Amino acid sequence: MIRVGTSGWNYPSGAGTWNGIFYPARRTRGFDELAYYAEHFDTVEINSTFYRMPEAPMSQRWIERTPRGFLFSLKLYQKFTHPDMYLARDGVKDWDLTRADIDLFRAGIEPLAAAERLAALLIQFPASFHAEPDTRLYLDWLLEAFAEFPLVVELRHRSWSDAPDETLSLLARREASLAIVDAPKIAETTSGLVSPGLLYVRFHGRNAANWWTHEHRDDRYDYLYTAEELRPYAALAGRSEKAAKRVLMYMNNHFSAKAVANAAILKHQLGQAVPGEYSREMRTRYPELREITAPTDLLE
Repeated sequence: MIRVGTSGWNYPSGAGTWNGIFYPARRTRGFDELAYYAEHFDTVEINSTFYRMPEAPMSQRWIERTPRGFLFSLKLYQKFTHPDMYLARDGVKDWDLTRADIDLFRAGIEPLAAAERLAALLIQFPASFHAEPDTRLYLDWLLEAFAEFPLVVELRHRSWSDAPDETLSLLARREASLAIVDAPKIAETTSGLVSPGLLYVRFHGRNAANWWTHEHRDDRYDYLYTAEELRPYAALAGRSEKAAKRVLMYMNNHFSAKAVANAAILKHQLGQAVPGEYSREMRTRYPELREITAPTDLLE
């Protein structure tokens, strides 16, 4: 009922890379990051589908690289939720959203759905998406278009939480859930709105100093949650499980594999096994892992 993972698994470069920390610096031929990740967690949230349309062959390869029962949550393509960002792409002149776009996205994730490997489809809107008559109609249309999938909606503007009954009613009509978001100035807009059926939590970190102003966009995710900061979420997940809710929790504080460390700690707090081996570098950087994980000599 409760699954914990990270938002993405591939961070190959930059100051916040996972290489040499979670993944080995020296790799054997054919080393597969996703397969290695799946030895540690049973779910992952994929962000790449936000930047490009998913394709069925890629979805099929994800299935083949992970064990049976491993689940994927996917973020909806930006054309559906972030028209300004989509229009900023090279060569794009119009926000020409059509039914063909819906069919293309659905076809791209169909292998996951058919194999019962799709945990949820995340529809993330920006803070500029306010609760207004037109936006409510658009959200309802979008939920209807993807109704065959488990749906989660992330609404970042507080106008949605200021009208909680209306917001939750709109989602409930389409059997969609509202994402709980932990991030600077965002958590306060969603913390009191828990949907029935599915609890979906996204942890972006609490790096308020670098959230809006930063040299590199990854700097905002350079934050390590303390065990004390995670315990309320472990308790919330436990209560949700007792109420027969599914629970999906994803760490997006990905800088230097801090998401991995926090996901492992949260699993331990939930009383779950913490499988897989963890390198000396991981266990040195994040000392709380020493008592709850098994070591490996991959980096030694």
